[in-house]
Amino acid sequence: MAKLLITGGAGFQGRALVKHFLNKGHNITVLNTFSERAIQNLQDIKNDISVVLGSITDQELVHKTIREHDCIFHLAARIHVDESIKDPLTTLKVNLFGTYNILESVTHFKSRLIYASSCEVYGAPLRNVPISEEAELRPHSPYAASKAAADRLCFSYFMTYGTNVTIVRPFNIFGPFQKRGTAGALIPILVYRASKKLPLYIYGSGNQKRDYMYVDDLVNAYDLVYNHKELKGQTINFGTGQETKISDIAKYIAKKFKVQIIHKSPRPGEVPYFKANVSKAKKIGFKPTIDIWSGIDTYIAWYKNNSKNNLS
Repeated sequence: MAKLLITGGAGFQGRALVKHFLNKGHNITVLNTFSERAIQNLQDIKNDISVVLGSITDQELVHKTIREHDCIFHLAARIHVDESIKDPLTTLKVNLFGTYNILESVTHFKSRLIYASSCEVYGAPLRNVPISEEAELRPHSPYAASKAAADRLCFSYFMTYGTNVTIVRPFNIFGPFQKRGTAGALIPILVYRASKKLPLYIYGSGNQKRDYMYVDDLVNAYDLVYNHKELKGQTINFGTGQETKISDIAKYIAKKFKVQIIHKSPRPGEVPYFKANVSKAKKIGFKPTIDIWSGIDTYIAWYKNNSKNNLS
């Protein structure tokens, strides 16, 4: 079995990936910054993996940690758009220069890198069509720009040094263990507020459309990429190819909990529309299995079962 390193492995997506590849029999190392939440997220598997606490901005730590690993899944990042607007420099330091550190070490040790980019790199598409990997990158926020820069830095290392890197661009992901508080994600925040009988806030009209994919389908996507080594130097989208209005998501959750919806001022830098063209993903066998509504139902059930122990 392979030795895999997952940066950000104590986060929402990273944790799911760790459990998946651990169940496949691989040796797993997690590199993650310290937080009480990170420790809690790994509590049930901490004895089965190696955990390195530290930041990808620490070049020496990154170099020592990557050594002797066959493949690195690089998910560690500052991910919140609003935080990037308030503090763009920290976002750049982690997302761009942290990725530079990863690339330098992966290239040195001749390891394989699977980089988690983001649909945010596309910004607002010029036409209302599914977004393909060839679309122009038009990032709207400092977060999106940092991810676009890191995305293209990965590609440049492939072109210049022959680094074995594949760039994955997930669209909007949701599911258990996703953050719901400050810098949290839409669906967990809505479910939390609704469970407390608080009104649900929508920023702007609510007509913004997103391509939401349940985290289990994302894990399957990464597994496919890992097993398709011919994707070296390539970029690939993963989403459902379906779009959903933010207002429809809020209405669905509000109805279940019998709470009201309040509209607030639009957020700066928010993109009005995301829908993935997943033609390339389908060619390697990708097929989402969980639609957004059943995914939300599953998340709500998980939240209710875990809200008392602060996992949600």
